Amino acid sequence: MVGEASAVVGRVEAEAEVPAVARAYFDALNAEDWEALATVWAHDAELRAVGSRPRRGRDEVMAYFRPLFGPWARHLDQPTRWIVAGDTVVAEVRFTGTTHEGKELSFDAVDVFDLTGGAIARLTTWYDLSWVRRQLS
Repeated sequence: MVGEASAVVGRVEAEAEVPAVARAYFDALNAEDWEALATVWAHDAELRAVGSRPRRGRDEVMAYFRPLFGPWARHLDQPTRWIVAGDTVVAEVRFTGTTHEGKELSFDAVDVFDLTGGAIARLTTWYDLSWVRRQLS
């Protein structure tokens, strides 16, 4: 019926039960393996990242990621909890990194993946960008 909301029950999952594409995203991101990262996105994927304009299409998404870790000598995005509800995957993430100047920083983030056909159709990322920028300045 039009206008009627339907609910998809979500559940916390062990990492082994999380769709492979979400796990592959973090593996490629942490390794800065841009070729592997490009393969996880649907051709018409959308990215909405904190502090950035929306990106559409695999090429625009990858243009966002390639320079992302420039300030970091080392970094790790470590999922700490996975919630799966149908084709939606939520990852609570702990970012830890060390800048090229030796400053260490850790913060929490949330990534929300919408999947289609075994690929990421949409990703939104959430974290306190203002706090991170203050820590890095």
